[in-house]
Amino acid sequence: MTQGQEPGVAPGVQPDRVHLHALASVSSLPDIATKQPENRAWRSPLGDFTSTRKRLRAIHWHAELKRAALEEVAFGHALLFVPVFLGLGSLVWFRLPQTPGHLKLALLMCVFGMAAFALRHRPALLRTGMLIAALLTAGMGLAAWETARLQTVVLDTPVTTWVRGTVTARETTDRGYWRYTVAVSQTSEPELKRPPAKVTLLSRSRETPVGIGGGIEGRARLSPPSGAALPGLNDFAFDSYFKGIGAVGYFYGKPQAVSDVEDLDRSGTAAWRADIGETIARWREAVGTRIRGTIGGDAGAIAAALVTAEERAIGRPTIEALRQAGLAHVLAISGLNMVLAAGTFLIGARTLLSLVPGLAHRFPIKKLAAAGALVMVFAYILISGGAVSAVRSWIMISIMLIAMFFDRPSISLRNVALSALIILVITPSAVTGPGFQMSFAATLALVAGYAHWRDRPARDILPKSRSVGPLKAVGGFFAGLLLSSVIGGLSTMIYSAGHFHRLAAYGLIGNVLAMPIISIFVMPFGLLAMLLMPFGLDRYPLLVMGQGLEWMISIARMVSSWGGEVTTGRIPDHAFMLIAAGGVLACLFRTWLAASGLLIIAAGLVVTSTSAVVRPDIVIAEDGRLVAMIRQAEAASNRTKPPDFVFSQWQRALRLKDHRQPQQRPELAIRDAVEPASSGGQAADARKTKPPIDPGAARAVIRRLLADAVPGRFVCVAKQWCAAMAQQGWRIVTVDDARFIGIACEEADIVVTPVRLRFRTCRSGALLLSGHSLRRTGAVEIYGVSLRSVDNTADRADMRVVTAQEHLQRPWAQHRTYDWRTGLFDAGEANE
Repeated sequence: MTQGQEPGVAPGVQPDRVHLHALASVSSLPDIATKQPENRAWRSPLGDFTSTRKRLRAIHWHAELKRAALEEVAFGHALLFVPVFLGLGSLVWFRLPQTPGHLKLALLMCVFGMAAFALRHRPALLRTGMLIAALLTAGMGLAAWETARLQTVVLDTPVTTWVRGTVTARETTDRGYWRYTVAVSQTSEPELKRPPAKVTLLSRSRETPVGIGGGIEGRARLSPPSGAALPGLNDFAFDSYFKGIGAVGYFYGKPQAVSDVEDLDRSGTAAWRADIGETIARWREAVGTRIRGTIGGDAGAIAAALVTAEERAIGRPTIEALRQAGLAHVLAISGLNMVLAAGTFLIGARTLLSLVPGLAHRFPIKKLAAAGALVMVFAYILISGGAVSAVRSWIMISIMLIAMFFDRPSISLRNVALSALIILVITPSAVTGPGFQMSFAATLALVAGYAHWRDRPARDILPKSRSVGPLKAVGGFFAGLLLSSVIGGLSTMIYSAGHFHRLAAYGLIGNVLAMPIISIFVMPFGLLAMLLMPFGLDRYPLLVMGQGLEWMISIARMVSSWGGEVTTGRIPDHAFMLIAAGGVLACLFRTWLAASGLLIIAAGLVVTSTSAVVRPDIVIAEDGRLVAMIRQAEAASNRTKPPDFVFSQWQRALRLKDHRQPQQRPELAIRDAVEPASSGGQAADARKTKPPIDPGAARAVIRRLLADAVPGRFVCVAKQWCAAMAQQGWRIVTVDDARFIGIACEEADIVVTPVRLRFRTCRSGALLLSGHSLRRTGAVEIYGVSLRSVDNTADRADMRVVTAQEHLQRPWAQHRTYDWRTGLFDAGEANE
């Protein structure tokens, strides 16, 4: 038997002698005799046969399990689970309400590590358990270290102030506005006690923008990053914390360019890194401007996004069409873009070098081309913005290209594991985001599918003819494209449903139609344009790239017009974890153990299909301005035009189809009421200057509104208040003018206002959700709980309140408990 043809070992993989000896010893286990044991006492023949069969079955499965485990170890697949358990440890740390200190984590990791070393000669199960515990603890330690290293200051409350700082990055929007990333050096009028170090500010001025590296100042409205729109949804404050962004907002009017901005107090290394970052940001902006100026329209904006990852210039309808057609992944600099760019460069460079007479005989042109591709992908990652998917792709492709220098297999699961390991060590917070999870899920599934196809038993039986006709080559190209689209779509489906609560029903068709265009026209000519751009010869390649993108946009609009988007709603957490874990196991194992992953996926699907979808009866946004009553698939809100950012998330998460607008009753407006201030933070102060209202008239109006309200629909007086009667009999009042809060507390069961009140509860016992309390709790869901009355003769509805923010001690949520008057954090008030 020749080398590389051992039974159960894939060609090209050389396990060590110890593993092969152990594998051989297990495979040569003697057959179990079926001889009956001696009967020392009388036993039933049927019971004897049953016990023997059970014993044989147990021994058989134990031997098979041991044999499969040894084969996995022999192929080095234990390494593949290292990033899995590191990432799981990081996830656990981010979910904990309170975490142990760094010293405790270090001690635990040392204890588990030493225990694993001490048990190296003991049973494998115990040793493996210690190793897993050590990896989980290490993942928690990495997450704790990243969080402590950043120490991002997040703004505690909305404020209008004068901002002065340095522009570190900027990008244009689809409306021609500019969004600046500003390193804040000074605030005034008022001066903030806890100024964020970095903010993003939108300027609606279309005049000449302030350049990167230049000073900027202007009056701006700053707000903390928004939290989750509903409990369990994406927390944008968490993302902003780990991006170093402490506040978001917009300028009032046109910001001014200044030249005498004070330098921040930073070390030489920090200044050097800042200078490099600003230089790269200028390159990105110059490249993006050149591409958009040459191509124009949404096609030019998409072309720039494929190179620089700046997506804000793309029109919202086009982005929505791409999402519904399953082509939104094209916008991200993912493995597809990086592979197409590197592959095009590698093939093109190798072809050109082979045309030089005698060069291929003297030098390894394949390795020379790989070196050039390595430099190219490094330049690509510099101007791409450093998204997780782009970094993962860059690491994987770099490993693949380096493997060519040593004539090693380039596409393998080890490459995926190494890239995940590097990202988790540097930025463990990435494991919580959909970008990391979807990117690695798709790559893992594609690489595992390729490995199974490469190692299939029937491959050696097929004729090894090198002659491939053009039709066969085209058929193979489209077959590979179809298979890749199916595998990639299935592997990311659970993450799309879990994070975005929707699926593209015709995504496979959209990818099959659009991917040939992207592979032939878009990415190759985009790469050629980038290579020719320093010489000013990029116009015609960019035009070809733009035409391909126009075709892709047309395909996306056609597919999206079929209306194939499926809204999945929120998926139970345990079902999501089962399906995700099953997918990982099915891809990482190469033996029959992979079937265990399929069984876990099936269990997750069963849980998903059998879990009842329970919608809340009332949902309240964290700013207190949007309230909706939910009945089946209909939402009745207190706003005629709800803000799309929040309401669209409600629609997908709760599978809402209809919106019931409030009924307006302008004739019931109290005339002496003054329009409230524009900001919730100023409303309490402005209340002192407003004329008092007639309590009797206000009480009569709110009673009239509650009496006239149709159950399940709001009745509103614009800029004053809204009232509704819920299906459970609750009286709900939303208040915009702070002067009406006292009357609302007397007449309602639930009072919601965006005003930051000095008191926390209503004297009447009504549930009060003000701007102050909602800042601590985040978005709120209220469920009706049926309880028996005291005399057990009727049912009554009680309230179960679920909040989005439960753990205010964590660094990315601690800003919600800060009091600028005292300068202290008080997380305990959230639970009062």
